[in-house]
Amino acid sequence: MLKSNTTSASTRRVATVGTFDGVHRGHRRVLQMVKRLASERNLEPLVVSFDRHPLQTIAPERVPGLIQSPSRRANILYKEGFQLLTLEFTPALARHTAESWLELMHRQHGVDALVVGYDNTFGSDGTAMELADYKAIGARVGVEVIEAPVEPHVSSSAIRKAVAAGDVEAASRMLGYPFSITGEVRPGKQLGSSLGFPTANVWPAYRAQFPANGVYCVDVEMPDGSLRRGVANIGRQPTVANNAPVALEVHIPGIEGDLYGETLDVRFLRRLRDEIKFDSPQALARQIALDVEEALQEGEN
Repeated sequence: MLKSNTTSASTRRVATVGTFDGVHRGHRRVLQMVKRLASERNLEPLVVSFDRHPLQTIAPERVPGLIQSPSRRANILYKEGFQLLTLEFTPALARHTAESWLELMHRQHGVDALVVGYDNTFGSDGTAMELADYKAIGARVGVEVIEAPVEPHVSSSAIRKAVAAGDVEAASRMLGYPFSITGEVRPGKQLGSSLGFPTANVWPAYRAQFPANGVYCVDVEMPDGSLRRGVANIGRQPTVANNAPVALEVHIPGIEGDLYGETLDVRFLRRLRDEIKFDSPQALARQIALDVEEALQEGEN
């Protein structure tokens, strides 16, 4: 069941539990409280998360796209000073009641205090419970359950909704940093090159939440860690392709050669326009030139 660094019950901890998809501003309020309590009580701060979204096991038809890659989420938490315990969200784990879950946390992983967000639920019977119920159960098993402060109007579902609508600026405000998609560059059909604007086809290795189809001003984190301004298109290439699958293509001015096999982090700054079908490839090329010019000018402001 243990996927990340191991824990020992001999070390006592204050923990929080959740998917933490995006590690957004609301999550950070919870995490700040965990760190403060850990410091005050001489405990270790621990984040308990899962190897997949719980709905993948409970209701696969309702699994949402992920705001960020699991590896990026883990890196953020490690850099913030947290130990990360990643559990396999199996059917057996899903059957734990709130009480048996708290007992597991307390006895096996040394959790003496658990910080929960305002909308945090856990346990197979948890959806019918309120904070007072969790506190009462925690008192029986030796875990103090503490409610974290609220960051109004910020949630992973609200961020996904904004991204799906193409409002990447609103999503980034809720996250506290630019929304991005991380993926490997794979060979494409060279359609961008034929127009004079070669693109990197970025394929995330995780079930990413894609923005609405359209053209975006982006910053791209290159393999060497540098940032380059570019233009991304999400869509089906209606001018030059027929019923192509939705894809993420990025044109990075000044980059020569291919980036096949490299990993890029594409940070979405602003939506420039809808994806539309032009009368000809030449008309599309003229519009792409204008998109690039607009994106580069924005970088100078």
